Amino acid sequence: MSAYRTIEIDSLHISYREAGSPLSPTILLLHGFPTSSHMFRNLMGALGDKFHVVAPDYPGFGNSSMPTVDEFEYTFDHLAEVMEKFIEAIGLKKYSLYVMDYGAPIGYRIAAKHPERVESLIVQNGNAYEEGLREFWEPLKAYWKERTPENADNLRQFFTLDATKWQYTHGVRNPKSISPDNWNIDQPLLDRPGNSNIQLALFYSYGSNPPLYPQWQEYFRKYQPPTLVVWGKNDQIFPADGAYPYLRDLKNIEFHLLNTGHFALEEDGETIALLITNFLTKQLQPLERRFSKNS
Repeated sequence: MSAYRTIEIDSLHISYREAGSPLSPTILLLHGFPTSSHMFRNLMGALGDKFHVVAPDYPGFGNSSMPTVDEFEYTFDHLAEVMEKFIEAIGLKKYSLYVMDYGAPIGYRIAAKHPERVESLIVQNGNAYEEGLREFWEPLKAYWKERTPENADNLRQFFTLDATKWQYTHGVRNPKSISPDNWNIDQPLLDRPGNSNIQLALFYSYGSNPPLYPQWQEYFRKYQPPTLVVWGKNDQIFPADGAYPYLRDLKNIEFHLLNTGHFALEEDGETIALLITNFLTKQLQPLERRFSKNS
C-alpha cells in the first residue's frame, strides 16, 4: 500500500506517495504534465513488494503547494532545485530515476549534477534529443522565440479538458480502457485560479531544456547509467523519434517501443512493471559493486 506524505521544502508543502520498504532499492518517479504522482498509482502497487518507490508532486501540481507566479519562479531549473532538496530531505542516497515528460528535464538536471547517486534510468516518453521535438512543438517554439500575449494565447488550448483527455487517449489501442478518472483529477487542478499562468511559465521555461541536451547526452556517454526505455510509440508529443537516439549514447540499454500513447502506464502498466522488475533485478547487484567502490 502507498502512504501519502507531505514534507516542507523552502516553505512549500511537497506532497509525495511512498510504497515499499526503505531497505529495498529505491525508484524515484518523476511525473509529467498535466498530471502528478497520481500517474504512478498502479505502478507503485505493482513494484512496492520488491522496491522502495517514491513519487513527489512538483510545486503547482497535484497536492503540493501552488504559489503564484509572483511568489515562485516556475522554471525547470527551480523545479529541479526543489526536487533535489526533496531527495536530500527524505534521505535518498542512491536511486533509479523514472523520468516521463516534464520528469526528464527535471531528472536529467539532477542526474548530471549527482551522477554517483543514479543507479539506473527508466525512460518513458521523456526527451533529451532534438529529434524528439517535432510538429507538436512549433507553437511552443514560437513562444520561446517571442513571449507575446498572442503566442501565449495559442498555447491555452493545451489547458482545456479536451486537450487533457486527448493526451490520455490519443494513440492508445483501446480508448475505453483508459479511466476517465485521469482527466477528472487533472483538469480541476489545471483549472485552479492562477494555474494557467504557472503552466505558461513552464511552457516558456521548456525552451531552456534543448540547450542542455548536449550536457545530458555527455552524462549518458560518460557515466553510462544502465537504462530501460519503455516508450509509447504512438505519442504525438514525444514521438519515438526521441527514443531511438538513446541507443547512440548508452551501451547498457534495454529498449522497448510499446503500441500505446503518451501516458503508456495507463494501457501497458503491467507490462512496464514487469520490464522494470526484470531489468532492475539484473542490474542491481553489479550496480551495488560498482558504486560501493566510489562511496
